[in-house]
Amino acid sequence: MALQIGSELTCSMGVRDMTASIAWYERVMLCKLLYRADEIGWCELATPMAGVNVGLSEVESVTQGGGATNVFEVADIDAAKAHLDAEGVRQDGDIQHIPGLVKLITFYDPDGNAFMFSQSEMAA
Repeated sequence: MALQIGSELTCSMGVRDMTASIAWYERVMLCKLLYRADEIGWCELATPMAGVNVGLSEVESVTQGGGATNVFEVADIDAAKAHLDAEGVRQDGDIQHIPGLVKLITFYDPDGNAFMFSQSEMAA
């Protein structure tokens, strides 16, 4: 039987405080809680992108560095940065601009998990 990959992706991250993290992802990333299973320290949230979910695993300590950086496309990176600023979200510098290709901004959830917003400049 050949490998068949489905149409859903869950980006899993460790967090120290499940309740606070759910609130942050709902407020900052505009996610919606799908379910929460406290008995195993896990929850999943739907992102605004069809088929892409965020899975949060409650852990005692969140390891920094390594792993994937989840990059979410936005229509207007300046508006996205203003949203991050208004929410007091820690960012890694200003918007990076690679002319003709992309604009990017790196930011972090309360546990230091890295994310990026991107605005493509490539012709469709």
